[in-house]
Amino acid sequence: MPEQIFDQQSTGDHAATSPPKPISRRNMLMVLGIGINAVAATLFSVPIIGYIFAPARQREMRADLAWVSLGQITQFPEGETRLATYRNPLVRPSDGDTANIPCWVRHISADKWQVFAINCTHLGCPVRWFPQSGLFMCPCHGGAYYADGARASGPPPRGLFEYDYKVENNELWIKAGQVPTLASPPSQACADQPKMCECA
Repeated sequence: MPEQIFDQQSTGDHAATSPPKPISRRNMLMVLGIGINAVAATLFSVPIIGYIFAPARQREMRADLAWVSLGQITQFPEGETRLATYRNPLVRPSDGDTANIPCWVRHISADKWQVFAINCTHLGCPVRWFPQSGLFMCPCHGGAYYADGARASGPPPRGLFEYDYKVENNELWIKAGQVPTLASPPSQACADQPKMCECA
């Protein structure tokens, strides 16, 4: 009787430690194929989901359009054009210094201002202000703009883009978060003299 018990225990231990069946090539390829298809489906679904939810994101971004201060009005003396910088209100942590956006501030008179986007309306290069000649000049393709933002010469199709502004508590504020484009209204100078903003 004890021998039979010993034999049963030894056969049970042998069954528990038997090697697993080898995986067939067919099963391995099927598991690999399912994994690759799952990764591909995930990669293809991300832009589709982004496209579906884009309108909601755009509404959220429009709601985030904010008035941003460029600083005290004393920083911009009357009769001068100076460079200012603001932080994009739609910034993401990965944006870093690229979220610091420059613009040109022109103080015309006591309560009259113009705030220009720094980008040339041709291909977006940053324009520079030259007080000696009273012109904004684009270094990329030779575009030139008058002090009031109107197109002077070169390939730009129109005058400089302008930001909406307001003055509150002795600070100059602009409506940031909007990207000026060709659909944006032209500068007041272009509205007054549209021929100056057309291509020659």
